[in-house]
Amino acid sequence: MRIPPAISSARIVGAIMKKDLRLYARNRVYLFLTLLGLLSLGVLFWVMPDEVEEAIILAVSPPVKEIVEQGRAGLHELGFSEEKLMELERADFSNEESIELVELESEALLREVIAGTHELYRTGDGDLLVRNRAAGEKRPGDAHRLQIELGIVFPGTFIADVAGGKQSSVKVYADSAVPEEIRAAIEGFVRENGYQLAGRELPVELPEEEAIILGPDRAGTQDSLREKLRPLLAFFILLIETFAMASLVSTELLQRTVTALQVTPMKIGHFLAAKIIFGTVMAFLQGLLILLLVGAFTPHNWLLLFTIILLGSLLFTGVAMLIGAAGKGFLDQLIYALLFTIPLLIPAFAMLFPGTASSWIRMIPSFPLVGLLMGVTVDLAGWSESLPALAATALWSVLLCGASLAVLKRKVKSL
Repeated sequence: MRIPPAISSARIVGAIMKKDLRLYARNRVYLFLTLLGLLSLGVLFWVMPDEVEEAIILAVSPPVKEIVEQGRAGLHELGFSEEKLMELERADFSNEESIELVELESEALLREVIAGTHELYRTGDGDLLVRNRAAGEKRPGDAHRLQIELGIVFPGTFIADVAGGKQSSVKVYADSAVPEEIRAAIEGFVRENGYQLAGRELPVELPEEEAIILGPDRAGTQDSLREKLRPLLAFFILLIETFAMASLVSTELLQRTVTALQVTPMKIGHFLAAKIIFGTVMAFLQGLLILLLVGAFTPHNWLLLFTIILLGSLLFTGVAMLIGAAGKGFLDQLIYALLFTIPLLIPAFAMLFPGTASSWIRMIPSFPLVGLLMGVTVDLAGWSESLPALAATALWSVLLCGASLAVLKRKVKSL
């Protein structure tokens, strides 16, 4: 009697992966979402603004020359000479690196511009044009619009009051979207220039700039929103792939496909290995594709990015297998997917809108992965700077994959 040759484990795993690929292609919902995600995220990247407006445009009313003129009589009484008054009129208060002054004739116009009912434009010659949107005026074709979100209105006696040591107040108008820290900075700017207008020194001595800047000084070199979004697109694609892979695992368990396969030479270990490899490969290829579409690879970072995407794909495959094993139906799977993926999104938004990340955010498994993607593509980090986060991502990947394999193996045996 002829004994058939033994089938190798590699062939068995390969056959299961081919079957998974056919099932993946038949699931039109997740296939459509995957293709839509790749296309829409790629398009979104290229339409995002690539410029950073680092200067704050500050509207001032009335113009500086008029402020000096209104306080002329009071300054004369305080002993200011005509030469000193001429110096004040010629003073340039827009020499701050991060503040650009725009002088408006009236408080009413300033309020309308900040409220958005009027628009302010600057021509190539430097002239200012005002467009009344409510009246249906056409937009100037050869002018650049100025986005005014902050404005200051000075009283007529401002200079004389400050010069004489009296209290004076100004009105600060701000759009609701202006952060509180920017408003506080403008208050300091008003105070400083008030003393300058009055010809007096500040009552405090400020330290040198190098003594108050912590970390790298990004003045003039800030990253645009497009640059910050570039690495996160790969993260979002890996997250989307989690839903598709979880659906594949859940479908096989519900339809008891794995039970039918057990009459073949396949063992549970083959099934689990095929799921890990298939999910990792699919996520890895999609992550690489989106990074190619947005031009993230360079001759210096390609190998490091390959490694990061591979670890990220393994991590999200482990999450997907946990979701697929836990869900008992489409609705259960969707709920579990949201419960798992929403916390994984938190580090991405923390990096996109930077600040000091809370300690609990650092404990989320996706935190080191997001940090790696941001560090390599935005901050141009190398292997030495990335090793701690690489080790943390690898550890989380092993833990999640180990947990998912244990849960899935127990689930298969219970069928």
